[in-house]
Amino acid sequence: MPFATPFADRLNNVETSAIRELFKLLGKPGIISFAGGFPDSALFDVDGIREAVNTALSEEAGGALQYGATEGYQPLREQLAAFMVSKGNQGVSPNDLIVTTGSQQALDLLGKTLVSPGDKVIVEGPTFLATIQCFRLYGAELVTAPVDGDGVQTDALERLIVEHKPKFIYLIPTFGNPSGAMLSLERRKRVLELAVQHKVLIVEDDPYGDLYFGDAPPPSLLALSAQVPGSRDHLVHCGSLSKVLSPGLRVGWMVAPSELLAKATMCKQFSDAHTSTFAQATAAQYLKAGRMPDTLAKVRAVYAERAAAMGDALRSGLGEAIEFVQPQGGLFVWARLTGAGGKVADGGELAKRAIGQGVAFVPGAPFYASRPDHATLRLSFATVDVDRIREGVARLAKAI
Repeated sequence: MPFATPFADRLNNVETSAIRELFKLLGKPGIISFAGGFPDSALFDVDGIREAVNTALSEEAGGALQYGATEGYQPLREQLAAFMVSKGNQGVSPNDLIVTTGSQQALDLLGKTLVSPGDKVIVEGPTFLATIQCFRLYGAELVTAPVDGDGVQTDALERLIVEHKPKFIYLIPTFGNPSGAMLSLERRKRVLELAVQHKVLIVEDDPYGDLYFGDAPPPSLLALSAQVPGSRDHLVHCGSLSKVLSPGLRVGWMVAPSELLAKATMCKQFSDAHTSTFAQATAAQYLKAGRMPDTLAKVRAVYAERAAAMGDALRSGLGEAIEFVQPQGGLFVWARLTGAGGKVADGGELAKRAIGQGVAFVPGAPFYASRPDHATLRLSFATVDVDRIREGVARLAKAI
């Protein structure tokens, strides 16, 4: 018997994730998957996390196992603020941030607190698929700003700001998902200048900024805001431990102006009361133990090797049929099919053929809020070792 109660009208604005649907096809034995957007579980610092759990239970069991403040477990807020300062974000204090259940909850809280039906929100094209779904759920009209290898194109962004007067702008400046692009230092400063000039809020999502392969990326927008007077008042920064420590902890955070934090805290109280205090206490003890630098060094080295292997394999195996910018960090290669030599030029079509050859990736079109580029695709190198990367790309070459 079908479900008889009508669903909320807001659900008309969203649809099931194309990526989630793709994962239903990955049960085929022996398939090599470049489709996932998650870190390699083999790289988790299990010993360090176990030690953090034991310390939390031996030193602060009451706090770790009890209800907690909606804003977050105070020892973790202190550790996260210190972590942010260590990366150049001067002036960040524990009271400047709230702890969220992953950075995904921070995006949901922004939707709840800022978006009314019909509000314009500018996002990158392409951008994080869950962001598109989240903001549309609250009725936002999404406007796409173009991206190249140096991140969002600020001249085009300014034109869109003037034309649409958005409620806010959502950016992933450092190794974005899916683009892998790194916003240049010049463009970062320009984004902050535009925020002040047009009095528009900028949301900086930064889950991948610590996963760089060579030189460190330019400072975050939050760190650079000290150089652009007034810009801190128009800036939200979302961080996460999911890609660098463990997604299972579900620990993220949001730095924002005090008035926005207060509203977000109120909305968070309605949804989950607080992020798991046990997870927060574990994360606090892990950061306090000082293991993060070694953990980051390890994962950077592994991901750098895999990214290089994928880039080399794509260039040698697919040649002129594909084009991409070699990633300098993060988890993804964002590529575009050229159709050269009569090869496949549609990412969706290639995805179907690739499954038949025993390899999977995500077509790029769903990552666009508007005007999708159907020739694009996202390949993740994070969870596949070098030999299987080479084999997977060889299978992809047969499918194209």
